[in-house]
Amino acid sequence: MTLEIEQFMCRSDNFGILARDSETGETALIDAPEERPILEAVERTGWTPTMILTTHHHGDHVAANLALKERFKLAIVGPAAEADKIPGIDRRVKEGDTVRVGRQEAQVIETPGHTAGHISYHFADAGIAFTADTLFALGCGRLFEAKPPVMLSSLKKLAALPLETVIYCGHEYTKANARFALTVDPTNSALKERAKRIEALRSEGKPTLPTTLADEMATNPFLRWHDPVIRRNLGMEEASDEAVFAEIRKRKDLF
Repeated sequence: MTLEIEQFMCRSDNFGILARDSETGETALIDAPEERPILEAVERTGWTPTMILTTHHHGDHVAANLALKERFKLAIVGPAAEADKIPGIDRRVKEGDTVRVGRQEAQVIETPGHTAGHISYHFADAGIAFTADTLFALGCGRLFEAKPPVMLSSLKKLAALPLETVIYCGHEYTKANARFALTVDPTNSALKERAKRIEALRSEGKPTLPTTLADEMATNPFLRWHDPVIRRNLGMEEASDEAVFAEIRKRKDLF
């Protein structure tokens, strides 16, 4: 019994995802960035979605909600804190709630920062987490609706998941994130090797996702606020976690 994943591109750099329980065939979409590539993925796989698991209210994640709801009569699940901004929402979920896709169960984790009510979905038995625009490969989401301590708290929740967790994110930002990461952590050999792999993947037109939490903990500066080398590079050896994270986020915003 597994959670099968079909990942594909939407818009300019969004990832669309179909997640299917292999035993029952029940299928969920993770967000709905764009109708056409989603319909193409449904046709390609034969997996008909019965629900959308929405992570946050931004238009590039909910644009196709109503069209898909009309076409497939599916249910839309989304964050209770943003319910008034989620088109077609049927079920409002919050921290600790669970969502089932066939026999697969996801824990809802509130991960605000990018938006005030952003949530992530963790399928523990499958070893998969959908983190959308909270945690990216080698990055984290821009802070549009919350302050750095809020996002740091969210990232600490995700960092506490099992290291083998496979992470699916909302965007293909990894190449640019790698370039920035090397400016704050230039001597990290794992990061340098990963940056080379990312360059090779993108030069071949291949996606850099999914990633794993283990790889992110070793190379993602937004999960390495505690690292003494990064702190020394920033001149913040004795600073708080919040201050180090905020400085890294500020530098990325200006990069």
